[in-house]
Amino acid sequence: MFRKELSYYFSTPIAYIVIGLYQLAISLFLWVIPGQWNIIDSGYAQVDGLFQLSPWLFMLLCPALTMRLFSEERQSGIWDLIRTKPVSLTRIVLGKYFAAWILVLIGLLPCFVHYFVVAYMAEPMGNLDSGAFLGSFIGLILLSGTFLAIGLFCATFSKSQIVCFISGALTCFVLYWVLFQDHYSSLSRGVLDLRDVTFFITISTLAIFASILTIDHLTKK
Repeated sequence: MFRKELSYYFSTPIAYIVIGLYQLAISLFLWVIPGQWNIIDSGYAQVDGLFQLSPWLFMLLCPALTMRLFSEERQSGIWDLIRTKPVSLTRIVLGKYFAAWILVLIGLLPCFVHYFVVAYMAEPMGNLDSGAFLGSFIGLILLSGTFLAIGLFCATFSKSQIVCFISGALTCFVLYWVLFQDHYSSLSRGVLDLRDVTFFITISTLAIFASILTIDHLTKK
């Protein structure tokens, strides 16, 4: 299931659109559009804007990746065929989840270009806090995994991709604003606190477990 979903992403425009839109938005805000996130305007060797902007972009991109994970197969009737195969529902859901997460991680890799460019421009060259960047990057990886898990859970309730996307995006927004922001901000300062890491892993695990229970209940109706 993991290989099937990952190959689907890259055999259609989905992967290229998601990665392209994310990198385009980040690049424009960091280098072109004047404002608080513009590296040149700030006059400092830092890429804080990358980690401040990404959560808001992921609130849209992650649900966009997960909205079709169950709806297409349930609409076409392929889901019933999948369930007849000797593969557990847990493995099916995890395969879909990790395929989407790998795609996000691939989309994050070009962000290192911004790091190296800023390090080259710094005075003296290389005067950039590498530890803070890596800590913040780990926080972004954990947050994206949590958003995907929430989007996955929301995708189990409806056969409509639009409904799955809207519910996923709204849920990510509310939870980030109420619960996630403080934990992510802590990680974005480069502080790898085990409590913050455990928090995101726990939320992701609970959302995936809820997805398994929900899709199992709905398919038994």
